Amino acid sequence: MSAEQANSNDSVSDEGYCAGLLREHDRDRWLACLFAPQQHRRGLIALYAFNSEIERVRDMVSEPLPGEVRLQWWRDLLEGQARGNASGHPVAAELSAAIERYHLPVPALTTLIDAHTHDLYDDLLPSVTDLEGYCGETSSSLFRLASLVLADGGDAGAADLAGHAGVAYGVARLMGHAARHAARGQIFVPADIVIKHGSAREDLLNGRDTPDLRAMLAEFASLALGHLERAEKLLPVTPAVVVPAYVGLALVRPLLRRMTRRGFNIFRDRAEQAQWLRQWHLWRFARR
Repeated sequence: MSAEQANSNDSVSDEGYCAGLLREHDRDRWLACLFAPQQHRRGLIALYAFNSEIERVRDMVSEPLPGEVRLQWWRDLLEGQARGNASGHPVAAELSAAIERYHLPVPALTTLIDAHTHDLYDDLLPSVTDLEGYCGETSSSLFRLASLVLADGGDAGAADLAGHAGVAYGVARLMGHAARHAARGQIFVPADIVIKHGSAREDLLNGRDTPDLRAMLAEFASLALGHLERAEKLLPVTPAVVVPAYVGLALVRPLLRRMTRRGFNIFRDRAEQAQWLRQWHLWRFARR
């Protein structure tokens, strides 16, 4: 086998690894990639697989320090200071190729890593503004980077859309994982909302479904819904080529509606809808 053939096979293997990782750990984004033009799916999968690697660091470590080390490895890699070669890590190899092809801004990727450092600790974000900043540097940044991929490195559309979409999608995902986060002592509802709802913090940490907890989550959902509505108003004036980056927004309203309906218990009931129904929402958005 020639060196060129070997490199080609390795490349396909890296792509398959990233797709498998995404399908297992972030299936909704993997499905969203299927609604993007085929020539850009590989770049999107590389970007989302990188994001999945960063988001899962907290789940893979028992103490913050090992998590900090993992995140630092990614920073060093992006800044060209990592020991060894990106080709030894399938996600790193695919991400490096996507950065080169689409001229993705490295500072946006390192900022995303920095923001997820918060995930390693159990500190409350002080305010809604801080939460919006966190979502802006994580989910919003990911929407913006995905738009760059779809635009083939060109005009990614209005930053306002990515900003509002990121907060809506980010908060909805945090709500969906609230019970799992609380089980490890972590709450993403900002302190200025928490303190308005009596025992809601202790109820969440101790697995108690109470009126205070439901009121707190309803306010959290209202924050996401407000940003979703602003994002939806901006979509019609967004360059059509980047709209597939926002397919995931189709899942936000159903999740918020489901989690705030009467009788829903976040400790007992599944937050996400059935897989086929989520796929239908994505398909309907893509057709529109």
